[in-house]
Parts: sequence; C-alpha cells; structure tokens
Amino acid sequence: MNLFLNYLVVAALFALVLLPTGLGIARERRIDRQLRDAARGEAEPTETESAARPVTATRRPHLRIWARV
Repeated sequence: MNLFLNYLVVAALFALVLLPTGLGIARERRIDRQLRDAARGEAEPTETESAARPVTATRRPHLRIWARV
C-alpha cells in the first residue's frame, strides 16, 4: 500500500509541475490561432462592433432577492 501511495504522490507532484507548462502551451496556441485568423481576415468581431449592437434587458427577479437589505 505504501508503494502505491508513493507512486500516487510522485504522479501528483509531476502533474503540479507540468500544469503551468500545459496551460501556457494552450494559451500560446490560442493566441497563434487568433493571429493566423486575423491575418486571413477571419477575425471575430471586436468589442467596438459588439458594442454597436443594442443590448436587450432581461428581468431576473431571482437575483434581486438576496440583495434586499
């Protein structure tokens, strides 16, 4: 049982060390994909374009219940 726990601890530490690296690689790939799409002219709408659209207000009465003081 101790051997299994030792292997489990080593695997957990290995995952903790590699997690930031994996997240960084995923972020870099996302940025590269966005740059490639922008160079092709397939960019997503920017904030100014989305700000030009009208905003529809929705009533959410369940959110106001906890805010009453």
